[in-house]
Amino acid sequence: MSLQFADRLNNVETSAIRELFKLLGKPGIISFAGGFPDSAMFDVEGIREASSLALSQEPGAALQYGATEGYGPLREQLAHFMSQKGVTELSSEQLIVTTGSQQALDLIGKTMISPGDKVIVEGPTFLATIQCFRLYGAELISAPVDGHGVDTDVLEKLIAEHRPKFVYVIPTFGNPTGALLNLERRKKLLELAVKYKTLMVEDDPYGDLYFNDAPPPSLLALSAQVPGSRDWLVHCGSLSKVLSPGLRVGWMIAPSELLSRAVMCKQFSDAHTSTFAQATAAQYLKAGRMPATLDKVRQVYALRAQTMCNALRHNLGDAISFVQPQGGLFVWASLTGAGGKGEDKILEGVDRLKQAMDTSVSALA
Repeated sequence: MSLQFADRLNNVETSAIRELFKLLGKPGIISFAGGFPDSAMFDVEGIREASSLALSQEPGAALQYGATEGYGPLREQLAHFMSQKGVTELSSEQLIVTTGSQQALDLIGKTMISPGDKVIVEGPTFLATIQCFRLYGAELISAPVDGHGVDTDVLEKLIAEHRPKFVYVIPTFGNPTGALLNLERRKKLLELAVKYKTLMVEDDPYGDLYFNDAPPPSLLALSAQVPGSRDWLVHCGSLSKVLSPGLRVGWMIAPSELLSRAVMCKQFSDAHTSTFAQATAAQYLKAGRMPATLDKVRQVYALRAQTMCNALRHNLGDAISFVQPQGGLFVWASLTGAGGKGEDKILEGVDRLKQAMDTSVSALA
């Protein structure tokens, strides 16, 4: 039997990174390939208490069908959470809860992309985003990234030339580059959105995972300084990297006309994000445990990032180049070929690196 599948599937394939997730449960596996948090960092006790409160205080709401836009108390807590990060004049009605920020990106694809539409993304960028946008028929255009994030001068030329449907960026500790977009370029992005009337999609799942100094404000927080930019901005957030990916709680803040269409499309796909997960997340945020959780996660990840970078330098030397990450979960390295080190030498260095990191991560666990 030969089934005739939709033509849209011709341009996508399963994610190699997602396939690696199948290895997570196997003993002895320490994977550095995927951007997943360490399960040892999960606040199990806090989540247990939050889920218990969800069931004891509002069991009907936690276990029943819910509004597609999201569970009211969680939307209120998320609006407050964003206000603590400098986002002003945000009401709970201006955001919807999604099943992870990945669903927010899918909803943007569904509502915005027609086959053949051009979309500008960073090069490189989050693999799942590439696959998602291609599924809806987008022609992806890559904007170069350096140690300070996307090159906004080149980006402006690309916008002027291609007039994309939207631009997708991860300004803070990007996946997979780990790059941090500086303040000047962030403002430039917002100015470009207004100048060219082009939607900017800000994906921000890693912004709270800084190691030392806090990063510049998000595009959403900065939009108050660039008149008109809020009308051309979508912000996607997630609790996956800071609380638990298993809860699958994310959110999207967007212009009202886009948000209403995203809600309609979400009705078609999952009706609503798990109300039990939403109620648990709402109770967790309400309890005020997030600051302490973030402090712990930042300290541990900062130490591990330093260990990783030290091991890279020691074992591979100038055969690779990379920018020391200031937060997030990623180190993006390039092979330089310096010192006449060919493939064999690189493989030897990688083997030594693996041994060093196995020892270091065990010690830090």
